[in-house]
This record gives sequence, structure tokens and C-alpha cells, in this order.
Amino acid sequence: MNFPLDKQMVDQTCRDFGLVDAHQLGQASIRQMVGVIKEIEAKAGCEFVHMELGNPGLPAEKVGVNAQIEALKAGVANQYPIIVGIEPLRHWASEFIKAFFNLEIPEDCIAPCVGSMQGCFALDILIKQLRPERNTLLFIDPCFPVQKQQCKVLGVDIDTLELGDYRGEKLGPALEAKLKEGKIGAVLFSNPNNPSWMCLSEDELKTIGELADRYDVVIIEDSAYLNMDVRDPKRGQPYQAPYQPTVGHYTHNCVHMVSCSKIFSYAGERAAVIAVDPVLAKRCFPALAKRYNNDGQFMRTLVYQALYVLSSGTPHSVQYAMAALFEASCKGELKYVENGREYARRANRIKDIMLRNGFHIVYDIDTNNQKVSDGFFFTFGYRDWTGEQLLNKIIYYGISAITLSSTGALREGMRGCASAIREDQFDELEKRLARFNADFKDYKFES
Repeated sequence: MNFPLDKQMVDQTCRDFGLVDAHQLGQASIRQMVGVIKEIEAKAGCEFVHMELGNPGLPAEKVGVNAQIEALKAGVANQYPIIVGIEPLRHWASEFIKAFFNLEIPEDCIAPCVGSMQGCFALDILIKQLRPERNTLLFIDPCFPVQKQQCKVLGVDIDTLELGDYRGEKLGPALEAKLKEGKIGAVLFSNPNNPSWMCLSEDELKTIGELADRYDVVIIEDSAYLNMDVRDPKRGQPYQAPYQPTVGHYTHNCVHMVSCSKIFSYAGERAAVIAVDPVLAKRCFPALAKRYNNDGQFMRTLVYQALYVLSSGTPHSVQYAMAALFEASCKGELKYVENGREYARRANRIKDIMLRNGFHIVYDIDTNNQKVSDGFFFTFGYRDWTGEQLLNKIIYYGISAITLSSTGALREGMRGCASAIREDQFDELEKRLARFNADFKDYKFES
């Protein structure tokens, strides 16, 4: 296949998806971009190197698949699932959190949800209603773009704090300045961070937890990439330190999202649990009591009001899959942490290829001056180009990713995902990037 691709064809395909041309790709949603890329592939007869969508690149864990099949054979498909979750799931989710976070979250403080996306949406609903004067969700950026889109849908105000600029001792004053305003109802972050793959340290999490108590805000900790920081080879043994770092060690004002999508490669079944600290779970809020004519308890309102109206429960059979996955992990039969190290291997190879061909890693340094871990996501840039400028050019070379600006990042560049890269694509990626660099190493944009 000859690169670059035909500009007229690429631009017309973008217009067919409601964009002006390839210059607008940076403003497209991730799923919209996926549609554009698939159409370009069909028209050009070439395969892209896909780095835009965070699909797992490993097979779904068989212990979950087998448990789900058995549940379907047993006839659960004709029964509405209990809204609070089946007992085996709540039990093993509680054990899983104890085994890998070293946290005590009782079964009655855990509920299944249709992926972390639904869990976050339900929490956004509740945060907006807990205290009407605090209708703002603070994102520790950069972040997963769709989480902000959820806030737009619900009318929840958004504020942001760029993590890359406030590491270590700088984080506390910057965060407190935001919380002092009295508008923040909750703070949301992922750890490791999507897209930068930076990881919050224990000291940073302690700071966040202490400020959550001081200003009485809810912390939403998205653990979609649980134990996928590969820098510590001892990480990931059930009931043994080192555990996944968590804000839950430093505050009771927190909710944990534990997703099966990445750690168990179970993204297609949309399976996750919400685990609420028991102190917050049992806390009653007058505004909730008034709205729903109940006692205003956080956990009951979350489950019976917010989650219930969104989907009337999490699919029955996948709850058995989750229970089996959590159980096997707790017993050491499923080495999900070791399996996930494959993503770090792929990311390391991709980064090396990029560095050899004129690219750089945008978020390269973590806290304490450590090198950012290799993992599921990584960030890259080219010269002093903006992310939009880079996307608009690299698309013609059969390479797709998303702009960092779409994630709220203040740094310019793109987010890549290592999961979908096959072994036979590394050489092809090198060829395309080498051609790209040869074509653009001296290129100047018109001012």
C-alpha cells in the first residue's frame, strides 16, 4: 500500500460522517472516529494501525466466559436480575477489594453496573443532587473524554486540574484552591491515568483524601486499570502487599469503580461494580430525602433510584462471570496482573519505534521524577505540532489515535492505545512512521 492516502477520499469520508474534513477529526468522538477509520479502510483497501480505541487486545478470561455460559444454560436469561446484585458477586467483589486494595468494603456497599460508564453516570446524577450548591465535578485531567460528556448530558458543571503540572507537594495547594470555592461536589480521577498513564503516589492520594475530609467532597476513584502499573514486579498477589494504591486508605468520602473490561478483557459484556466506602454508603443527605421521599441514604438512593432507572439492573449472566473472575483472582488461580503485562511490552516497542522516527513522549515523567510506566495507554507528539495538526497529517499514513486536547490535557499531542497492535504490525508501523518523518521533518505550517 502506498502512503500517504488520497486526500480527497479521506476528506470526503470525514464529510460523510458530519465533519468538514480531516481537520475536524480532533473534535470527533472516539466512536465517531472509529466509524471514519473503518470507512477509509474499506475505500482504500488498507488496514490502519489502530491506536484510537481502548479495546482489550487479549482474549476474554475463560473462567468468566465459562461461568456466564453455565448461568445461561441454567436459565437465568428469563429472569430480571436483582438490582443490588447476586449474592456470589457481592461476596467475591468484597473479597477482591480486600485482596487487591486492602480495603474493607462490605457486601451491602457494593452493586453491579453496566460498565464503569454507567456507574459514573449514576454517580454524576447523585452528585448533582446531594447538595444543589455544589453542582460541579472536578476532573483531575487529563481524563477519559466521555466522562465529561456525561456531565454535559446531565447539566453537571465541570472544573479541571491538570495533574501533569501539579505533582507531589504541588498537588495539595492546587487542589485546595479549587475546593475552597465551595462549588465542588466530587472529584474524579483514574489511577493509572487515562490517557497519560501517570500514577498517583501514596503521598498524593493521602493529600486528596485529607482534603476530601476537610472540605466534605466525594472522591470517585476509577480503577479501570487496576494493578496495570508494571513497575513493581511484586504487585498483584492476593492479600499481599504491595496493594493497589487507593484514596480509600485516607478518607471515607470515596467511591471505587472496579471494571472487568481491561483487567479481565471483558469489555464486550459491560461489567463493573460500584464499591462505596461504608461510612459514605450509610450517610443520609437531606436533599436526597426531600427529592425521593426517603431517608436520603447514599447507597440505597444510588441503587434504587439512579441505577434502577438507567437499566433496571446489570445483565444476569454477566454477574456470574464477574463473581467467577473475582473468586479465581482472590484464590490466585487467575493471574490477571501478570496477563496484563503484555500491554506494557507492546507499549514499550511502540514508543521505541516512535522515538527512532522523530516523535517524543508527551507525558514521560511521573511523580518523584520516575519514568512513566509502559502500559495500556501512552502519549506521543511530533515536533512542536498541536495534536490536531498531527492527527490531520498522520491519518493519511494509516495510523489512528485521539488528540490529547479531547481529554482535557494542556499539553499538545495524542493518546495512543497499545492493546490492538498485533505482532505483525510493528514493522509496518515503523515503515509508516519513517515515511511520515521523511515527509514532514522540515515541514512548516502556514501561519
